[in-house]
Amino acid sequence: MTTLAAIKKKEAAVLVPLYDRYPLKIARGAGVYVYDERGRKYLDFLSGIGVNALGYGHPAVRRTIAQQSARGLVHVSNLFYTDYQAELAGRLEKLSGLDRAFFCNSGTEAWEAALKFARAYAQSRATNGHKPKWRVLAMQDAFHGRTFGSVACTWNEKYRKPFAPLLPGVEFVRFNDVRDLREKLDDTVCAVGIEAVQGEGGIRPATREFMQAARKLTKQRGALLICDEIQAGIGRTGKMFAYQHFGVLPDIVTVAKPLAAGLPLGAVLTSNAVSRALHYGMHGTTFGGGPLACAVALTVLDVLEKDKLLARNRQLGDYFRARLESLRKKHSAVREVRVLGLMAGVELDSPDLAKAVVKKMLERGIILNRTHETAIRMLPPYLIGKQHIERVVTTFDSILTEEAKHQKQPATKRSTTR
Repeated sequence: MTTLAAIKKKEAAVLVPLYDRYPLKIARGAGVYVYDERGRKYLDFLSGIGVNALGYGHPAVRRTIAQQSARGLVHVSNLFYTDYQAELAGRLEKLSGLDRAFFCNSGTEAWEAALKFARAYAQSRATNGHKPKWRVLAMQDAFHGRTFGSVACTWNEKYRKPFAPLLPGVEFVRFNDVRDLREKLDDTVCAVGIEAVQGEGGIRPATREFMQAARKLTKQRGALLICDEIQAGIGRTGKMFAYQHFGVLPDIVTVAKPLAAGLPLGAVLTSNAVSRALHYGMHGTTFGGGPLACAVALTVLDVLEKDKLLARNRQLGDYFRARLESLRKKHSAVREVRVLGLMAGVELDSPDLAKAVVKKMLERGIILNRTHETAIRMLPPYLIGKQHIERVVTTFDSILTEEAKHQKQPATKRSTTR
């Protein structure tokens, strides 16, 4: 087995240097744990950035992969009919309240397709010489992906500036600000895009007032409401889709990350009205919706239902929030706790502290990450129990205590101890 040092050297010579990797080589996984090359065990509270919702090596997923691979059908182009696509679409439509599905490979591709669907719908409704709507309103602190349309709808300048000029026509609205949305949503806007819970933006849920206002205002203006459920969807928040917490039904929904248990699969769910604006050849994909990925996605939905994981995620989320709130009350460095189901963020008072927490957690065998500079993000597998939450919270507590003591040391003493 190749060592971490050897891999780092090889990667430095052959890969485009786009990832600031943790100093850890993951060799295998089992349940809610991954293991490094020496066999050390790590509790994974990031799950591949929200992808491995059923953990590692789930028996039902392994069984489906083996069975479908044995048939010799990992990929068949979309020029042919195959099993599973229609069945998976039907399941997702029933769970979402929408009517149609388009399958692709990833979250950013789902968002690209959603933008195209929105503009096609707007053009199909342009009559009497009026110009079609074409502008898009996205949210401040939003993250929708890395491709050109997706990054144009992504707020953080570090993702946008190196690639300007981007897709034109995107304007940003202050998240959860109904007045700002109302002022910017004019008759040129074809769609409003919202993450019901902002993931990369620091685990920030929308308010019920904002989501309902967005639904009402888009209907009044003839614009579409697009909900990005790529990180929050497929059960993570305790409902199948996060928008279902807010009593709204969007026109378009994008999903991806946990859908196929680690295999690349994204989807756009939409209404019949929107789908009628599209016809053969207007959009497509080579790999999206392949038989292996769709078969696994059906297995994921089966496990969620059979094991009642949505209700369990809600219960664990309540427990997780209470335990993290105990940290906020104890440590002044904890500014805010934001939890919805098994989607948790802890806002700290400085980027340096957030970096230190991630580093020290990893040293103590717990994987999580930092996002939006100061937010500790936790997206654990749905298979965790209270004992795993306890381990994370108590370790977090001890690190915050250590960091607070370190900050209180006189400068001369700190320099001596280093």
